[in-house]
Amino acid sequence: MSTGTLITVAPTGAESSKSDVPNLPVTLDELVRTAQDCERVGAAMIHVHIRGDDTRPTLDLGRLKETVAALRSSTSLVVQLSTGGAVTDPEEDRLRVLEAMPDSASCTMGSVNFGDDVFMNRWEFVVELHRRMRERGIVPEYEIFDLGHLSSLRRLLDEHDLPAGGHVHVDLVMGVPGGMPGDVSTLVAALRLMPEGSTFSATGIGRTSLPVMLASLSAGGHLRVGMEDTVSYARGERVRDNAQLVARAAGLARIAQRPPMSSEEVRTLLSVAQSN
Repeated sequence: MSTGTLITVAPTGAESSKSDVPNLPVTLDELVRTAQDCERVGAAMIHVHIRGDDTRPTLDLGRLKETVAALRSSTSLVVQLSTGGAVTDPEEDRLRVLEAMPDSASCTMGSVNFGDDVFMNRWEFVVELHRRMRERGIVPEYEIFDLGHLSSLRRLLDEHDLPAGGHVHVDLVMGVPGGMPGDVSTLVAALRLMPEGSTFSATGIGRTSLPVMLASLSAGGHLRVGMEDTVSYARGERVRDNAQLVARAAGLARIAQRPPMSSEEVRTLLSVAQSN
């Protein structure tokens, strides 16, 4: 069991609209301020989706490069870009995300029903993402939306070698309608399928946020929180900002005697290079 806890903040996502969630950080200035606030209260990594001038999700490469540079100059956070984007983004745009040269990037290990949509991740696309990250020295975080995705991860590693840095880190995304449920028994089942020597974070979507957080801490795992995953802090109470969610996660980690890790400790844990 790790003696510390990696806390990742996912501040924006691609699902919520600014009109429905006015405090969602969508501009670069809002994102940088959010990152600084979250780092102060315990976050060590940021999982980034960006928005355009119209506040809608975008994978514009120029904006991605500008975002990575701004986060690096204003924080010490490990910068992780989403290659998932929105469920409608084409594969070529999702692959191009890597040209922004983040420290880390997501690699979703299979397709999944995503509410009323389908989040498509063909095997050939997953392999290409993995290959291009290895070439660029970008550390992947393997996103797992269902238990079968862990079998796909084992196949990927067997057929295409370890990722950049040599360490395997997984994020269990739990509670998405169409994916695996966000409960203790499912998390325990997932742990039995993990590649040997890997580490994991867990993300609880919506009302599963707290149960998944507590289960992950008790199992020696790490945490991802943020307004990408929930805009409710408690029953009948909206999230004030991302720092509020990070502060709660940090508090629970300290109660578990596994305090938040620094960004430098996380770089060592995940074998992230100091710069790309």
